[in-house]
Amino acid sequence: MCGIIGYVGTHQAVPILLEGLRRLEYRGYDSAGLAVAGHAGIQILRAEGKLVNLEEKAYGTPLPGVVGIGHTRWATHGAPTEANAHPQVDATGTVAVVHNGILENYAALRAELRSAGVELSSDTDTELIAHLLGREEGPLLERVVRVLPRLEGQYAVVAMSTNAPDELVAFRQGPPLVVGAGDGEMLVASDVTALLSRTRRVIFLEHGDIARLGRGGITVFDAGGHPVDRPIETLDWDAARAEKGGYRHFMLKEIHEQPDAVRNTVLAYLDAERRGINIEGFGFDPHRLEKIRRVQLVACGTSWHACLVGKFYIERLARLPVDVDYASEYRYRDPLLGHETLVIGVTQSGETADTLAAMELGRRAGAPLATVCNVRSSSAWRLAEARLLTQAGPEIGVASTKAFTTQLVALLLTALALRRVRGLDDARDGELVAQLQRLPLALEEALGVPDELYRRGVDLITASADSLYLGRGMLYPIALEGALKLKEISYLHAEGYPGGEMKHGPIALVDDGFPVVAVAPRTPAREKLLGNLREVRARGAAILAVAEAGAAGLDELADLIVPVPDVDPLLQPLVTVVPLQLLAYNVAVELGLDVDQPRNLAKSVTVE
Repeated sequence: MCGIIGYVGTHQAVPILLEGLRRLEYRGYDSAGLAVAGHAGIQILRAEGKLVNLEEKAYGTPLPGVVGIGHTRWATHGAPTEANAHPQVDATGTVAVVHNGILENYAALRAELRSAGVELSSDTDTELIAHLLGREEGPLLERVVRVLPRLEGQYAVVAMSTNAPDELVAFRQGPPLVVGAGDGEMLVASDVTALLSRTRRVIFLEHGDIARLGRGGITVFDAGGHPVDRPIETLDWDAARAEKGGYRHFMLKEIHEQPDAVRNTVLAYLDAERRGINIEGFGFDPHRLEKIRRVQLVACGTSWHACLVGKFYIERLARLPVDVDYASEYRYRDPLLGHETLVIGVTQSGETADTLAAMELGRRAGAPLATVCNVRSSSAWRLAEARLLTQAGPEIGVASTKAFTTQLVALLLTALALRRVRGLDDARDGELVAQLQRLPLALEEALGVPDELYRRGVDLITASADSLYLGRGMLYPIALEGALKLKEISYLHAEGYPGGEMKHGPIALVDDGFPVVAVAPRTPAREKLLGNLREVRARGAAILAVAEAGAAGLDELADLIVPVPDVDPLLQPLVTVVPLQLLAYNVAVELGLDVDQPRNLAKSVTVE
């Protein structure tokens, strides 16, 4: 969602703010702006559209000053116009704020301010925060403490004021904020990627925290204004990993980073001999795990697809029943929870609002709580008692790729851990662990398919406005994920289905040239899927299949076969998703679209 950056230091703020905003573009946005405190007070620049529009304004209208805030906005209250862009200011122009989130009492606050004679210049809830702070007196920190009880909903805010031109005040309730401690400078952002070029020493603010940033340091307070201790952590992410590294797009770079990301995730949770699972590394008390009788996986979007595969893993290996829920619906169905139900929130960012709410519901019900996420010390990480860190590193492209494959690995490792705790492990576990360690080589092989092959696939997909993705067993979630990737970045309509559901409706769509993408490696159910493909072929469908080279029965059916390595069935989801990612990528590039920042989407959905 919206991206926030703030700076206090000795360097000119504008170049640093613009660099931070560039690193936050992946979150999705439709306008951008910045504010700088200087001798002339607070000066503001805002622009609709891409960040380059703001950069052009900044070059033409220099804003001198060493304290400032910046923002990329994903529209919620109000259209994506310059007037609604952030920063927003109060009536006197002495307070400026940037904000990520939604004020649920927006209408009441707006009516109250209007009745008090305040003229509002935007449709945003953010402007209301600026006016509330501007109408208070005293130091900015004290104003924030007095205003906080009046804000209902979820928000992350950074404020600056002319009465304290050398400091920023940041506060959060919901969406993330991370503070960075540099050399003679302090920063705050909604994501660590915006800080990495200047510091790796960070503080992750908790719900209700208020942080005051000055050149001399950072002080954190609770919502009542009382100092609290928040540790400084040193991140192990290299800033260079957030750059494109010679690839045309971040998404392509991240697709090709999957072998290393998977390798690192596997090795992080193996024992010293690398022959089995290190259960202690998960953070759970094994005795607590022994009491588990049911697992509930909660997630959104791509992470939800990973959970569908995880259901197969856990049920097959650990013999525990598994529910998979959209996190956005979970708390509204009154789920049955207790100390024998393990709740696992799966989230790339660790800040997905719906997933966090679902995890909190589990925590309040006394359920053991775990998370699979990609950001150490994120909200999900701190909420859970057991954590599996996916070692994917920064993922900048909005359409998730390496985060998804590492989530699959983490859920497979979870299944093996539960299997071992339940005394079900045998010699096959050691062989599967060995195959997991060889998996990066299989992924490299899948990535080595010639570009010309995808050129033919692009022609099949772009010949129609719609397409159908099919799979069976634990591969039908990969069909769902492949269809989602195509929708996300090419804006072409695609649907994923289990192959057995074809005759229950979707086959009505099929006519001459209709593209059908089949996830069809060697499985016990492949003959069933071939039957589904014969049915669509008889109705004129064009078929693109993902399967091992020389797959029997596909030659006479498929217009194109993209080969993948022949691996253990449990690992097939990981190798078969790679061609679907590359297919979607190549289609979007062919259509001339913004692959890394598709329209209307945000990388991290931090508000409901």
